[in-house]
Amino acid sequence: MNIRINEQSVSMTPPCSLAGAAQQFKPDADLLILNGFPAEPETLLQEGDQLFLIKRGEQPSADELEALMAARHTPGIHARLKQACVGIAGAGGLGSAVAVALARIGVGRLIIADFDLVEPSNLNRQQYFIDQIGLYKVAALTQNLQRINPYVSVEPHQALLGTDNIPQLFAPCSVVVEAFDRADMKAMLVDTVLSCLPGCCVVAASGVAGYDDNNSITTRRISSRLYLVGDGVSEAQPGNGLMAPRVAIAAGHQANQVVRIILGERS
Repeated sequence: MNIRINEQSVSMTPPCSLAGAAQQFKPDADLLILNGFPAEPETLLQEGDQLFLIKRGEQPSADELEALMAARHTPGIHARLKQACVGIAGAGGLGSAVAVALARIGVGRLIIADFDLVEPSNLNRQQYFIDQIGLYKVAALTQNLQRINPYVSVEPHQALLGTDNIPQLFAPCSVVVEAFDRADMKAMLVDTVLSCLPGCCVVAASGVAGYDDNNSITTRRISSRLYLVGDGVSEAQPGNGLMAPRVAIAAGHQANQVVRIILGERS
């Protein structure tokens, strides 16, 4: 019986359980992943199974982590995510959360641009830590993403985005996430990408403030290359601020739409 254990082909004599394979190849393993999912030690192995033996607290190598993610996502999907390049314009509440989601699923290259510093008022909704106050957001976010998935390429740009630098910075990207606060900046980013980067889609957001109904945040296809997330109405103002839960819902919509675009799902 031929199986793969931690991405190595091995031959075993059936019947053989997960526990038996672990005892032979990694006795200190305390997490057994079979074909992408945790399984009981007594589970019997079958021809072609993929087994990952993991010791909790031990950092996997790049190949091991990639193999685990491929098993979770299925190899074909993971390969397409790994080859993708995504731009994130703005590293605040939306942008930082989108970046975390995309790094966790193994999108291969992230190009992130923002000019601002981490401030105390950011911590109620943005993916930063109190000891990062005063750092540039792109630097702090790069640190955090490298801790989450050190094998994703993160290209930070400390820059104020405009019509002069957007085409160059995001030229390698198949998708750009619009994650600004100001309406004029949102419109500028969308117009610039759609006009100057003809092969690129935009996933924008509008209306994510407050704590209104979860399900009022939706993803709409505005045109062949533009998607808009949010309720289109709520805006940050006194008594209706930007809060982590609803911002996270919108960021999840944006990140998932990016994945759908990468995988060819355009509806």
